[in-house]
Amino acid sequence: MEKIYFIVNPNAKNGSCREIWRNIEIELENLDIAYLAFFTEYPGHAQELAESLARKALGNPAVIAAVGGDGTLHEVVNGTASYPNITVGFIPGGSGNDFSRGFFIPKKSADALRLIIDKRNGNREEIDIGKIRHDELQETYFMNNMGVGFDAAVAKDSNESRMKALLNRISLGRLVYVYILVKKLLTFRTVPMEVTIDGKVYKYSNAWFVTVSNQPYYGGGMKIAPAALADDGILDITVVHRISRLKLLLVFISVFWGKHTKFQEVEQFTGKSIMIESTASVLAHADGEAIGHTPLKVQACPKALKIISGTSNPGHTEELKMNDCH
Repeated sequence: MEKIYFIVNPNAKNGSCREIWRNIEIELENLDIAYLAFFTEYPGHAQELAESLARKALGNPAVIAAVGGDGTLHEVVNGTASYPNITVGFIPGGSGNDFSRGFFIPKKSADALRLIIDKRNGNREEIDIGKIRHDELQETYFMNNMGVGFDAAVAKDSNESRMKALLNRISLGRLVYVYILVKKLLTFRTVPMEVTIDGKVYKYSNAWFVTVSNQPYYGGGMKIAPAALADDGILDITVVHRISRLKLLLVFISVFWGKHTKFQEVEQFTGKSIMIESTASVLAHADGEAIGHTPLKVQACPKALKIISGTSNPGHTEELKMNDCH
C-alpha cells in the first residue's frame, strides 16, 4: 500500500488552514488511515520537506498531499518533480486555489481528502508542467502558469499586502489581487520585450505582460488561457501590449469569463519552448510566487507530474513521450 504524506501550511489563508487540517485529522482517525503529517515553518520549507520525503520513498509509490494554497502546492511540485514514483495531491486551504479550479478538486476539505484516500473517487492523472531556467541557470517548475511583467508585479505586491490578511478573515482573500491590480495600473511602466516561441521571434515595443499557462486559471479565478489543456504537451502563451491603462482594466474585467481574447491588443500562441527577453530587467513569477527576472527560458515537460484530480480527464488523453525536463 502506498504511503500518504501531508505537508501542511498552517499559516495559509491567514491561519485558517489550521482549522482545515484539524478537520482532516479527525476524518483520517475516524477512517483509520495511516499517514504522516509535516508542518511548514518558513518559505521554501514545503519544497524541502517534499524532496526529502520523495527521496526517502526509495522509488516506491507514495502520495504527497499539500494542504494550503497554490504557493504551498507550487513548492511541493518543485520538491517532487524529479521523482516519478510520487503522486501529488491537494487539499485547498488558500485564498486563490487556481489549481483546484483547473482540476476539479472540491473546496470542502472532506471531499478533497476523499479523492486522496479512495482511488475510486480520485483520478490519477499524468499532466504537463513547465520548467523555467532563470537567474544563472536556476530551475523552477510551475503547474498553473508563469508570467513576466505586470502580472508578476501584481502577484508580488498581493502576496506582501496586509490587505490580503484582512480579506482572508472574511473569506475574500482572492479580491486582493483585484485591489492591487487596479492600484498597480496607475504606476506600472511597460518595456520592450522579445518573445521567441519554438524558434519564431515576436517583438513588442510596449509589453504589459507575457503569461505562459498550463491550465486556464490564474489570479484567483481569472481565465487567462481559456483553451489551455494540462496534458497536451504544449503551453499557452498570452501577450498583452500597446494598450491604454483604461482598456487594460477592461481586459482584466473580461478575463474572468475568458473574453479578453477578443481584444486586438491580446495575442495568444502555443508552443513547447519559449524565451522571454527584455531591454530592462523585468520581474517574473511562477504560480504567483516571485522567482527572479528576465531573461528566462520556459520549456514544456509533457506528462511529467502525477496528480490526483477530481476529473477523469483534465485535457486530452493522447500519449506523449517524456522529454528531457529533469
